[in-house]
Formats: sequence, structure tokens, C-alpha cells
Amino acid sequence: MFVEESEIACPYCGEIITMFVDTSVLPQEYVEDCQVCCRPIEVAVVGNGSGGFVVTARDQDEVG
Repeated sequence: MFVEESEIACPYCGEIITMFVDTSVLPQEYVEDCQVCCRPIEVAVVGNGSGGFVVTARDQDEVG
């Protein structure tokens, strides 16, 4: 397992939060609660083609 640290802005409260991402399996999608406002964030992690990764955070209204 390759765990990387990533910072994102919560799509609800706007606070910058730190999350740890398992980059050994890409792409992936999961739900993680904001550490500040506790609302559910839809997280998507994909490879960037250069050996790195990109994390996208969406609120539940944007999913679909």
C-alpha cells in the first residue's frame, strides 16, 4: 500500500483539510467526512499520467 498525504478544500465549509490517500489502486472513489464540518465529501483519486495523482472533492449535490 502506498499512502500519500493530500490537502483539499472542503466543498461545504471551504476549510483546507488533510487526507491520506492509498495510491496503490487508481482510480478510486469513496466518501470521507470533513474533519471540520463533518459533512460527507465525495472523493475521487485518479493518476495524472506522470506517476502522481489528482484528488477531486465534491459535495453530494454535485455527484451524479
